[in-house]
Amino acid sequence: MTLPSHHPELRAQLEQLATEAFRPELSGIDRLPTLEIARLMNGEDATVPAAVAERLPEIAAAIDAVAARMARGGRLVYAGAGTAGRLGVLDASECPPTFNTAPGQVTGVIAGGPEAMVAAVEGAEDSRDLARADLDALGIAPDDTVVGISASGRTPYAVGAVEHARARGALTIGLSCNAGSALAAAADHGIEVVTGPELVTGSTRLKAGTAQKLVLNMISTITMIRLGKTYGNLMVDVRASNDKLRARSRRIVALATGAGDEEIERALAAADGEVKHAILILLADVDGPAAARLLEDSGGHLRAALAAAEG
Repeated sequence: MTLPSHHPELRAQLEQLATEAFRPELSGIDRLPTLEIARLMNGEDATVPAAVAERLPEIAAAIDAVAARMARGGRLVYAGAGTAGRLGVLDASECPPTFNTAPGQVTGVIAGGPEAMVAAVEGAEDSRDLARADLDALGIAPDDTVVGISASGRTPYAVGAVEHARARGALTIGLSCNAGSALAAAADHGIEVVTGPELVTGSTRLKAGTAQKLVLNMISTITMIRLGKTYGNLMVDVRASNDKLRARSRRIVALATGAGDEEIERALAAADGEVKHAILILLADVDGPAAARLLEDSGGHLRAALAAAEG
């Protein structure tokens, strides 16, 4: 009988990663009361924002580069395997209802395809070829940005995605949770949020996953702010696709304008439900078509459209 390979080289690599380190002081955690385990885990989680804060200059530089590309019509693409891939797909899927992004403007690819969102796909994360194929299916171009996500910073799928995207002239970002990672080295912008050993050894869906979620939130949200998808801190490009979002739309118009319910209803009707247009109708005292023209001329930036209307 032939035994499976033990991959001694890979084991040696993992032993060098902070995210994989064993913590002997926690070896009896399973014998502790549940409340004490919860306290320990909560204390571990509390260290993540500080780790992210140390990388804010790199994060901000990456976001400015993403926004510049997207302003020219480029796309934002996340690529990862396992938890990292799922986090990318999650962040991308929340952009259309939150910021009314166009189909495909922000998207995520995960090693193993959609099936991997809910189940492990054997060997998918180890394939650079899969990453290349997934990006080729999207037709990655120079104005696009590809963000490779990997807690270890060595996942072949994520590294391969960044290498392939960079070869195509796209902007690349490597987000990992270990210093000196191959992923950061392969990317134009390396972001290494070092979160250290996990509560449960090797379970990088914990602190590392939390750090990745925080950084992805920053990348998508601040990029959208830079693209004029908000007015101040109001979500003015919200897509009102259900009752909650319709109620939120009316509240946003009220907060931005101070108008009464009847005025807001009339403005939203004239704007075909578009929050940004309705605000402009009320604040600039223009009709629906004029609001649409002003916003188109300003590249969708409400502040610029208001300034043009006043000028």
